[in-house]
Amino acid sequence: MNFNAGEIICIDKPYEMTSFGALARVRYLISKKLGVKRVKIGHAGTLDPLATGVLVLCTGKATKRISELQLHTKEYVADLQLGATTVSYDMEHPVNETFPTTHITHKLIEETLKQFIGVIQQVPPSYSACKINGDRAYDLKRKGKEVELSPKVLQIDGIELLMFDAEKMQLTIRVVCGKGTYIRALARDIGRAMNSGAYLTNLRRTRVGDICVENCIGLDTFQEWLDQQNIEHI
Repeated sequence: MNFNAGEIICIDKPYEMTSFGALARVRYLISKKLGVKRVKIGHAGTLDPLATGVLVLCTGKATKRISELQLHTKEYVADLQLGATTVSYDMEHPVNETFPTTHITHKLIEETLKQFIGVIQQVPPSYSACKINGDRAYDLKRKGKEVELSPKVLQIDGIELLMFDAEKMQLTIRVVCGKGTYIRALARDIGRAMNSGAYLTNLRRTRVGDICVENCIGLDTFQEWLDQQNIEHI
């Protein structure tokens, strides 16, 4: 391997770690292995701290491929809690509002999910990395400021209902989508479309392009993997 010439490394990002934190850990271990101060590395699309799964990292000259890799189709498996919301539409914040769920059936869920397949408009969550006049939206929200984000056009290729627990009002969906899709926002909009509420309780990115999570390297075993590679020290 030649990390300066460019390598693509696929990590299974751990829960509660930022994408930058995972990247920084990999960069530190590679730099230490090469005996250099700081190897060049970037990622091809972030994951929220509370999400796990495929995180594509590019080193050296392969960083030029980041824009190309960001366009690849992504697949997620998401768990949703119906009948409530949080301000971030995930588990980062406590429930802030509850909604009726007695009218929600398996059939209603199936019909609702179909509405979100194809080219849709989606307003990103206010707690997101979207920039407003140079500031991250989540930084503004955490400072108590109002955030207004414009809707973005994006592509959702498919949504499959994997599980629905009518007693707990919990469901699991598989989403295949294009660049820029916020699954937290999708959960929010699915809840609203059913005249209720919803937020994410778990999110895992299972695929980016042809890269499946089963073939990714766990961050806790990255040093072991690195030690097994034939590396060109340049």
